Amino acid sequence: QVPLVESGGGSVQAGGSLRLSCAASGRSISMSAVAWFRQAGEEREFVAFSGTGGTTYYGDSVKGRFAISRDNAANTVYLQMNSLKPEDTAVYYCARDPLTVDFRSSYGYWGQGTQVTVSS
Repeated sequence: QVPLVESGGGSVQAGGSLRLSCAASGRSISMSAVAWFRQAGEEREFVAFSGTGGTTYYGDSVKGRFAISRDNAANTVYLQMNSLKPEDTAVYYCARDPLTVDFRSSYGYWGQGTQVTVSS
């Protein structure tokens, strides 16, 4: 087991900011690609990806507003969310170790999620 624990969710007004954290235990995240996803309904949506070499990718709906980062020494991944919109309201999940080459798809390990609510 390589648990992931998200924190930092909460309620914020539109235009505000939040920073989510994802603390990993066990194997160092320096050895893993990591990502953030969110789910507001039935569909899970890709948000951001960070590869071991520093490559990052973002979902179209969050480009320019969200930033993924990692602190390998602290074994923690972050998601800085700025200029939040009501449509960003969702449960946010972190994940590590993609199971396929498609980093927008399935991962081996998931956190339990943290709720983000953006009011207008």
